[in-house]
Amino acid sequence: LNLSGYLEVEMTADLADTKLAKIVNLVEQAQAKKAPISKVVDRVSRIFVPTVMILAAVSFVFWMLYSKDLETSLTFFISVLVIACPCALGLATPTAIMVGTGVGASSGIFIKSAESLEQASHIDTVVFDKTNTLTHGKPVVTDMISEYPDFLKILASIESLSQHPLATAIVNHAHQQEIELVEIEQFEALHGMGIAGTYQGKTYYAGNQKLMSEKGIDITDYLTAFDQLSHQGKTVMFMSDEREVVGMIAVADTIKAEAIKTVKNLKKIGLEVVMLTGDNEKTSQAIGRQLGIDRIYAQVLPDEKSDKIIELKQHGKKVMMVGDGINDSIALVESDIGVAIGTGTDVAIESADIVLMKDDLMDVEKAIRLSKATMRNIKQNLFWAFIYNIIGIPIAMGILALFDGPSMNPMIAGAAMAFSSVSVVTNALRLRRFK
Repeated sequence: LNLSGYLEVEMTADLADTKLAKIVNLVEQAQAKKAPISKVVDRVSRIFVPTVMILAAVSFVFWMLYSKDLETSLTFFISVLVIACPCALGLATPTAIMVGTGVGASSGIFIKSAESLEQASHIDTVVFDKTNTLTHGKPVVTDMISEYPDFLKILASIESLSQHPLATAIVNHAHQQEIELVEIEQFEALHGMGIAGTYQGKTYYAGNQKLMSEKGIDITDYLTAFDQLSHQGKTVMFMSDEREVVGMIAVADTIKAEAIKTVKNLKKIGLEVVMLTGDNEKTSQAIGRQLGIDRIYAQVLPDEKSDKIIELKQHGKKVMMVGDGINDSIALVESDIGVAIGTGTDVAIESADIVLMKDDLMDVEKAIRLSKATMRNIKQNLFWAFIYNIIGIPIAMGILALFDGPSMNPMIAGAAMAFSSVSVVTNALRLRRFK
């Protein structure tokens, strides 16, 4: 706390470029955009207005012929025009969208457009990326099998040149063991399989079973241990030189506390939950069992994630993809609704339709429930707006007066019209109680 000292403050962004300003702008844009359902209202309005004009003219002509009184005829004519003001129809959708996106924003759920809010209500399949979404993305080394001299030193030194979370876990483990890393002469990242590095003129490979197979390395002696560790939900990596396996290391990532409950809640409301992961089949199935996820796509390369989304959509699924990394960005775009974790990469956040700022997976289910509640509210608004007109217009035309019943004058018609608009807005405001 600086009470009296000299303090220099550097401004790094204008007010309009701050994160808060961008969030406010995001919400305002969403509230200004139209949902697809509003296009239905627009089409109805194009028919509604001329129909009302015709009905008003018909009522005027009828009452002129029936009553021979100009004042009576004009009263019914004006009453029809006043009571049939399409205000309630016009307010039914935008007010609910405005309240719905506002409620989402206050909960840390930023919905980028009205269309996204509506689309989320139709979702039947939710696809999660595993690392950093269902798990913390901070794996730790749990097991190591090797009799090779300097196994961990060489492996950690090669892995230190990679940005992969599993590499970070191995390097951190070496630091904890107070192992000093060595200089690697050459390094290569092998897409979807692992890495290669040269130390003291000798090439080493570190990666998955596919990499060992690709390099013609026999892993038979390690298969029993590999199966045991994989069934425990651990990610197993082999290290070999150019002739044989020199060791094996297992890494485990902890599942987020809220992930299991989120999956359970999504399944409870009738949604199918799918997991995408680059892990091998056995590890993936073990993690899936812990989470309660039945449908799992294992050994999926980063650029194959979008293919899986497209495949699901081709089978008629309405897909929501939840991810956080650069590797998820194409899949987020390809899905019907892309959801990015707010702590994820800027690319993922830009690609998504919905952003969860609190990094809470429970908000995935909340966003879907909010979209369904908003669409339900819009349909209620439209229902009451139509019912109001179906009942109000015939009365304004004087159908009750024909049978010696009460008639409606423009003042009562105006009050009824105002009441219909207020009732629509009041119903939309009920969304503020959403939790």
